[in-house]
This record gives sequence, structure tokens and C-alpha cells, in this order.
Amino acid sequence: MSHLGRYDEITRSKLNSDLLDLWYQHHWTIVFVTHNIYEAVYLSNRVLVMGSNPGRIVADIEINAPYPRSETFRTSSVYIEYCRQVSQSLAIAMNHPQITIF
Repeated sequence: MSHLGRYDEITRSKLNSDLLDLWYQHHWTIVFVTHNIYEAVYLSNRVLVMGSNPGRIVADIEINAPYPRSETFRTSSVYIEYCRQVSQSLAIAMNHPQITIF
């Protein structure tokens, strides 16, 4: 789980925005592991959804939203649709543990 998970929503939101700003300024490669769908969609340009037993990738969702991302992105219909796709992929992984994309 990301270390950001231990913070309240306001602090986590600010830290997420700060992380995106750093990424945008420095062009870093970041691999971010989180159990939070909303955080994953906000921060990522690609979300890999994993299943368990054994751990495997069950979905690879490209987030085609422009950077820099602002708080308005979090309330957009595009953001909500990406969150729905990730959530749906998790549900499929839970109900059909044998499915994998690779």
C-alpha cells in the first residue's frame, strides 16, 4: 500500500498533487503501488490491475488524460469513467480468479 494511505483525505490529495507536480517538472519514471482506485487513476497514465493467488495482471488500463492534472479532473466524467473501468476490472478479477491478460 502507498504510504499516502495513512493520511487524511485532504493531506493525501495535496501530496498526490505535489507528486504529480514533481513528476511533471522532472520527467521521472515512477512506479506507484496503491490499493486506492481514485488515487491510481488521478496519478497514473497507466493502471495495471492485479489479481491474487497467484498474483497476475488482469487489466492494463491506459489513462488518456492530459497533464498537468488539476482538482477539476477528479470531478470530471472522464475521471469517473476511468475509475469505473478499474473498479470493474477488480470485480472481474475477484469473481473469475483464472482470468489474466498475459
